[in-house]
Amino acid sequence: MQPIIPEDERSKEPLDTERIIYHPDMIKANDWVINEYEAPYREVCIFVPCAKRKPYHESPSHKKFDRIIFGILKPEDVHIVTFGTCGIAPRELDTQYPFMNYTFMMGKCNVTKIKRDFIKIESERIAAYLEKTRNNYRHRIAYCIGDFRTAMEQALEMVDVKVDIVPREATIQKMIQPGKSFIYNSLSSREYLQDLSDAITDAFGLPGREVGLKEDLSVDDTDWYIL
Repeated sequence: MQPIIPEDERSKEPLDTERIIYHPDMIKANDWVINEYEAPYREVCIFVPCAKRKPYHESPSHKKFDRIIFGILKPEDVHIVTFGTCGIAPRELDTQYPFMNYTFMMGKCNVTKIKRDFIKIESERIAAYLEKTRNNYRHRIAYCIGDFRTAMEQALEMVDVKVDIVPREATIQKMIQPGKSFIYNSLSSREYLQDLSDAITDAFGLPGREVGLKEDLSVDDTDWYIL
């Protein structure tokens, strides 16, 4: 696969600061996804949040998501798209620069302007991707909480494409931990994963499944949500 941005065309600006959403290469890569990338045709697109460990599909959290998703559906029926700090990164691109190379986690940012700009920019990117792929998928599911969820919700106000957003609000309220920096707990929690599983089986008219956690897959990404 050809690089989205050849090495000799990459910016010298660092990829580890809170200005990641304004980084010229992140903007260029996301513009390429919206304007040049050809998305596959699949039964379902599942949007999942980016992870600290790169590539995303090798992170502990994404391995958990995959265990749920591919325990129910065939790989050829699913397109996984990562979103969040990275913008929009279809899984087959998650080893590409700059998706593979940035280190800043938007979830750790407490700068009001950055968070506000992130939600605006990300919601516009999500809306553009949904419009671009309007005819590519029969179902769409977004698994997200916090600012990523807000961005997804705002995107759906811009485009008339149906996306089922999970976890359920009732589950989120049950999982809130007021004393934590990130109050919503982890998307790797069994209760949240159960909602993801239910969204998939409901979309395909399949029997529900009870989610469990395997010990070897239950180590999280040393992520910001537990700080």
